[in-house]
Amino acid sequence: MRPRIIIVVALCIGGGIALTPVVRAALTVNANLLARSTFDITGSISKGAGSFVIDHPLDPKNKLLYHSFVESPDTLNQYDGTATLDVNGEATVQLPDYFEALNTNFTYQFFPMKVPMRGLYIKQKIKDNAFVIAGGTPGEQVSWMVTGVRHDPYVLAYPILPEVEKGPNALLDKGECIFEPLCK
Repeated sequence: MRPRIIIVVALCIGGGIALTPVVRAALTVNANLLARSTFDITGSISKGAGSFVIDHPLDPKNKLLYHSFVESPDTLNQYDGTATLDVNGEATVQLPDYFEALNTNFTYQFFPMKVPMRGLYIKQKIKDNAFVIAGGTPGEQVSWMVTGVRHDPYVLAYPILPEVEKGPNALLDKGECIFEPLCK
């Protein structure tokens, strides 16, 4: 196992502490870490598992609520909502104005709500940050979801590599495991 050297400069800024690495090094924390403030990372973050935790909405004084992240080897963004079909059985779904600048390789999912609509289809794929669902029952609703793969300059410059070899320039050397029982 190679030694990990950590050189950090602590700066006190407005009552908070900013940790600024002086040299690029690995930081290993073998304990729970709690930050009660905003924590911004401008690079990427890798983890064995992930979740968010909040005070439980039905019992905030006595319980916590954990949810897992949705994860993928792609840098996916997900957008969803409901749309009400017009008199022609169509709905134009308007996405954020940055949608096409940020995303590519779109996938669509949609489902009728309350009544079957066997003729539902995507009449117009995403163009000018909108798409059209058609073939439904006028006045009824459709639940929809669109995903896109990020293609902004940052993610293109620093892509996520789903599989990498362990070794001297990696997170771990060959023979080492993040979850140590796997290496025994």
